[in-house]
Amino acid sequence: MFAVTATSFDSADPLSGLTLGEVPDTVVPDGWVRVHVRAASLNHHDLWSLRGVGLREEQLPMILGGDAAGVLDDGTPVIVHEVIGDPDAGGGDETLDPRRTLLSEKHPGTLAETVAVPRRNVVPKPDALTFEEAACLPTAWLTAYRMLVTKAGLHTGDTVLVQGAGGGVATAAIQIASVLGYRVWATSRDEAKRARAVELGAHEAFETGAKLPGKVDAVIETVGEATWSHSLRSLRPGGTVVVSGATTGFSPPAELNRVFFLQLAVVGSTMGTRDELEALVGLCVDTGLRPTIDAVFDLRDARSAFERLASGDVVGKIVLTNHPA
Repeated sequence: MFAVTATSFDSADPLSGLTLGEVPDTVVPDGWVRVHVRAASLNHHDLWSLRGVGLREEQLPMILGGDAAGVLDDGTPVIVHEVIGDPDAGGGDETLDPRRTLLSEKHPGTLAETVAVPRRNVVPKPDALTFEEAACLPTAWLTAYRMLVTKAGLHTGDTVLVQGAGGGVATAAIQIASVLGYRVWATSRDEAKRARAVELGAHEAFETGAKLPGKVDAVIETVGEATWSHSLRSLRPGGTVVVSGATTGFSPPAELNRVFFLQLAVVGSTMGTRDELEALVGLCVDTGLRPTIDAVFDLRDARSAFERLASGDVVGKIVLTNHPA
């Protein structure tokens, strides 16, 4: 079958290890199911994998990708949940299983004609969502949903600041927060991305680091060092910053004096559960909310898709489609 794989690592030139071509057909272990991929979306996790983060040389070649929507062998349309973990080992939350992993870390990923996942890792795809839309949900959108709904402690009418408008999680957070009835402020260094954030539902958008009109109840933080101080300064006393990434660096000054004096909550968040994915799908169906898709490429043109992702000039998700003969 055709697949997109990581065959070597290069932190400076990650796309040099990207290989497109034929690989052995998917092996389906007992208790797992085969999904015939109709659409898959890219994430920065895929670029990090090509840099050697989360993978070892002996695991290569590794099929990349975590997001996908497709059909089972019997034709049932499904969405793939990429967290491979045991809910019981995580106290009812598979993302807290100490041994949990994501597709393309230990098991082959979704950027292929077919992928195998545990039976519990498929969620029904409703007719209201296209395969392309559904393929955007399992990573960036699920991450944003968990940050906002499960972790942030927000209520209708609260104000949330989304740092780094344009990225997949940030774009999803703006859209989800808007339909949930929060007041949404967003930041970006790029004027066009700020304008796009307002189009997507942000009430106002500001230059990165700018003084805001007031304090916020929560911050959605995926940027890291470049925005961390601004995130803490923007919170009201008792506010919450929810962190799911740090694309500009992992070690900003902690500013513990601000954290304890203002009694701020710093909450980590990673991916989401299968139940949360089902709830997100239901929210999309009930409200008409749909993922923003930046561009669509054929699976066999994945290199162009990765080049676009690596450029950083993206708003929303990049989707790869597979059209079986």
